[in-house]
Order: sequence, then C-alpha cells, then structure tokens
Amino acid sequence: MAEEHSGLEERIIIKDQHTKEIDLVNRDPKHINEDVVKVDFEDVIAEPVGTYSFDGVWKTSYTTFTVSKYWCYRLLSAVLGIPLAVVWGFLFALISFCHIWAVVPCIKSYLIEIQCVSRIYSLCIHTFCDPLFEALSKICSNVRVALRKEI
Repeated sequence: MAEEHSGLEERIIIKDQHTKEIDLVNRDPKHINEDVVKVDFEDVIAEPVGTYSFDGVWKTSYTTFTVSKYWCYRLLSAVLGIPLAVVWGFLFALISFCHIWAVVPCIKSYLIEIQCVSRIYSLCIHTFCDPLFEALSKICSNVRVALRKEI
C-alpha cells in the first residue's frame, strides 16, 4: 500500500513538472523584456512647446495609437504565437539535445585526454626548466642596479 502511494506521488510530481501553473497576471516574472518593448505614445509622438495640435486630435491620436498597438499585438500573437512557440520549443530542445549528448561528452573526453598530456608537460617543465631557471636566478642574484642622476 505504501509503495502504491509513493508511486502515485512520483507520477504526480513528474506530471507537475510538465504542467506547472503559469501566472496570467505577471507574464514576465524574470523581467526579460523590461527595457525592450516599453513603447508608449509619449515615447514615439511628442509635441514640443509652441507646436500643439488640437486637443481632440491629440486625444484621438493617443487612443488610436494605444488601441491599435494593443490589438495588433493580440492579433499577431494569436496568429503567430503558437507556431513560433513550436519553433522555439524545437530549437531549444535541439540546443539542449546537442549540449547534453554532444558538447558535454566532448568536453569531458577532451579533459580526460588532456590530463595525460598535462602531466607529461608538467614533468618536462619541472625536469628541464626548473633547474635552468634556478641556476639563472643564482647567477643573477648578485646583480645590483644603481640609478644615478647625472647633471
């Protein structure tokens, strides 16, 4: 009975990973588009002092801009949102697949193979270069530099 209950909990947890609740109010919780698409009427159309149009024209322009932007976005997202979601889902699945099954194994393989070369290189450096530089340092240890300013 306990095994059935834990198996049921596992299936529920696995199902919840793919069908998590989405927030319909805050649709950009990570603020990805914070600075990108904040375009309001005042950001696009502005009348400097002394060159004002009629108030009715200004209000109608504002309403027209705002409503047309809102409905064009909704129409485009309704028509293209789902197909683009499929394309982006496929692309990111492809990137994840390549990363998991090709990139990381290649990097791990390279690191394993280069470790052998690294040990040989390290041995060569310690065997040949360390004594050479130690001898050069003993030769140069008695060198004194004096700076004089001649007038």
